[in-house]
Amino acid sequence: MKQAITLAAAVGLLFVAGCERKKETAEFDITGSMELRYAEQFSVDYCRNGCSVVNIGDDKYLVVPEDVSVPDDTAGMTVIKQPVDNIYAAATSSMDLFDSIGRLDKVTMTSTNSDSWSLPHIREAIDEDKLLYIGKYSSPDYETLVSEKCGLALESTMIYHTPKVKEKIESFGIPVMVERSSYETHPLGRMEWIKLYGLLTGEPEKAEELFADKTKAFEEMSVPELPESEHKTAAFFYVTSNGYFNIRKPADYVSRMIELAGGKYIFTAADLNVDDNALSTMNIQTETFYELAHDADVLIYNSTIDGEIESIDQLIGKSSILADFKAVKEGNVWCTGQNMFQQTTGAADMICDLNRIFTGNADGTELTYLHKLH
Repeated sequence: MKQAITLAAAVGLLFVAGCERKKETAEFDITGSMELRYAEQFSVDYCRNGCSVVNIGDDKYLVVPEDVSVPDDTAGMTVIKQPVDNIYAAATSSMDLFDSIGRLDKVTMTSTNSDSWSLPHIREAIDEDKLLYIGKYSSPDYETLVSEKCGLALESTMIYHTPKVKEKIESFGIPVMVERSSYETHPLGRMEWIKLYGLLTGEPEKAEELFADKTKAFEEMSVPELPESEHKTAAFFYVTSNGYFNIRKPADYVSRMIELAGGKYIFTAADLNVDDNALSTMNIQTETFYELAHDADVLIYNSTIDGEIESIDQLIGKSSILADFKAVKEGNVWCTGQNMFQQTTGAADMICDLNRIFTGNADGTELTYLHKLH
């Protein structure tokens, strides 16, 4: 008799466990996924219950609509309950994306002060106290995060250098999302993160439309099929205050833009003795820059750090060796606008600008992010 009861209990437990699994499957039954054309660093799956599962690296986030209850089993996921208000955007590249879909009102805190912004809407919001600067990402004002009822802290991967800050924010019940747009191999992948921010702020359709509109010119752009040896070479750089030349590494998204536009980045991983996948920037000595970039067809001066320049004389004033460069002698020198890096939605326009330069169609044409030095 006792054995029969034990067997019945075991069957009952299996039945309950099976029901629980069915319940979990029903709650997180995937009905589709977000279509992404260039981005590889995140994905979004849509669930039958109206929730969305966002995957970024090894992290999972569950976005729960306002009219949907939070599921019982959310183990291993950071829950983000909509509406998402009072966002703390420590990831600088995200700000332009929120602004472009008309949801800058959802962002009320930043880790970048007014003087460091070149985007007019952002500076205006800070000056009008609609957007609060609450300190650097590594030392935010926790009291403000709590008093402002922060609904989401959006961080870049820099937060991994100060993990205790992330833990502290989470201890207040504030979800922390670490975005990885800077790791996208395709420049338009960075811009495609607008679809994720559209999802978070309730503007998915607007984000889709804006992305399609912004990428249209790029997808229609004509790149001549030429042997690699005939592609125009370009150097992208600025001169530091102590006389070094700061350049983008060969795997950086700027060098990728140059390649997509039909050009060839003059610096290679072998030349610089760096890894083929090396990202971001590096400083090189004057002699090395002269040796590698002297014969570049195009020079592009990065104005982000020390401001825009308007003439070749100003450029030579930063380093006299540049007067001997091929591009300087031929008058093929360009300068970026200061808003290029912060205006994430401008990636496609920047590639189109470069394409016009490399194909010889830029003279007499007003470009979006580049202007010619005379």
